[in-house]
Amino acid sequence: MAINQVRLRHLHYIVAPIMFLPIFLTAITGSLFQIAVITGKSEDFLWLLELHRGKFGSVNLELIYPLINAFGILFLAITGITIWLRSKKRAR
Repeated sequence: MAINQVRLRHLHYIVAPIMFLPIFLTAITGSLFQIAVITGKSEDFLWLLELHRGKFGSVNLELIYPLINAFGILFLAITGITIWLRSKKRAR
């Protein structure tokens, strides 16, 4: 395994658990709020929308939370696909 491959795997290994919580939270709160909209109870669940957007009580990350999620997902997708393609190439 090339040294760059090891570094890439290590970066992916470090970033993946860090990104799990914001990505999971965004997916769950978005889905649950959509269910509230469909059932006509969105007014009762606006707190879900605030969490979805990155507002966590007195900690307001609304300006950077979407960027954190977007860059995290892009990074993990690119590194994951790269690792996968290199491992398939090596297997041949």
